[in-house]
Amino acid sequence: MGMNRTEEVFAFKENRKKYSTFLKDVFICSLGAYGGPEAHYGVFSDQMVAKKKYITEEELTELIALTGILPGPSSTQTIIAMGYKVGGVPLAFFTMIVWALPVLCLMTTLSFMGVWGERLNFSPENFRYVGPMAVGFILMAIYTIGKKVIRNSFHWALFFFGAIVTYFYKANWVFPAVLLFGGVAAVLSSKENNLFQRVEIRPPWKYFVAFLTFALGLAFLGKITDNRLIQLLDGFYRYGYLVIGGGQVVVPLMFSDLVEVHSYMTGEEFLRGFGIVQGLPGPMFSFSAYAGGMAARDLGTFGQLLGAMAGGLGVFLPGVLLIFFVYPIWEDLKKMRAIQLSISGIAPVACGLILASAISMIGKNGMAWDILLVTIGTTALLFTKKIPSPVIVLMVILLGVFT
Repeated sequence: MGMNRTEEVFAFKENRKKYSTFLKDVFICSLGAYGGPEAHYGVFSDQMVAKKKYITEEELTELIALTGILPGPSSTQTIIAMGYKVGGVPLAFFTMIVWALPVLCLMTTLSFMGVWGERLNFSPENFRYVGPMAVGFILMAIYTIGKKVIRNSFHWALFFFGAIVTYFYKANWVFPAVLLFGGVAAVLSSKENNLFQRVEIRPPWKYFVAFLTFALGLAFLGKITDNRLIQLLDGFYRYGYLVIGGGQVVVPLMFSDLVEVHSYMTGEEFLRGFGIVQGLPGPMFSFSAYAGGMAARDLGTFGQLLGAMAGGLGVFLPGVLLIFFVYPIWEDLKKMRAIQLSISGIAPVACGLILASAISMIGKNGMAWDILLVTIGTTALLFTKKIPSPVIVLMVILLGVFT
């Protein structure tokens, strides 16, 4: 029998409370999300897994692997998938808004500053400890995820394989390739029978159709019209589905197109905005709002605002549509034994990718004593689980500003 009216009202109130709590935690994650996708995973592991238990470490690793082979902003897709798991498409949609909208609005505002932006005297030195802090989050993620997914010598081999290959080879195709290799290796090493039993898959085709419609429609309109805003929306949508990885990956493509080909802004203006976004919390793809606004600044105030919206919407939309399409399929496929085994191989490789990122960031940050102390201190504070991630971030930024 179905629920009566009183039970339905009670269930609605309980779900609303649960969803509002979830979105509050998403916002907390956004405040602590510095340093790119790998550091974001550390924040997710701390807030959404260890503290609130919305998903398990194994499920987080699965999502990291899944989004690692999809085009689009990987950490954004990961937290959207968490929202999908907790409350379906509506909560996933609001998760995207809470996660990305604050920094998108801020980057849009910065695109209007123009010459005044040069007078901000923005100094990367103020954020010099953000990178070392991000390494601390990454190291914590490696530890918490690794102890769940690395169980034997085969898993250790896959872990180091993923770390070594992705440390030395940074090409776009390498990341999904090593993840798929880990999955295939795990299946081939198994001696089990009946690995590919039949499972029912219910693809939500409407999201894939929407993804293709936008891709083809915008490409067509971009070719036949001289409208700057349509061309920008087409360009940023294309950046969103051509790139696998975080914001650092898409930036060279943007620079070539917006600065070198179309001359919408100078290289100095582009790099100033990119420098600022690295000192802000949230997804680095939000840089697109700044770039879109700058590219449309000769269209007037309203035109510039629409340009920023085209940049922000365009770069995130393909990744969102793809995760809406793929995640339900993934949940069905996981019932197949072969997929379960492949996950056991993919997860250690994904953990190795995170290690490679940490090593790269350590080399980039340098080995000065204060840099190492910030990394060690951040890691130690995360282990205690007594100080929220945003508070740690604020402490580190203040340390850089006042020292």
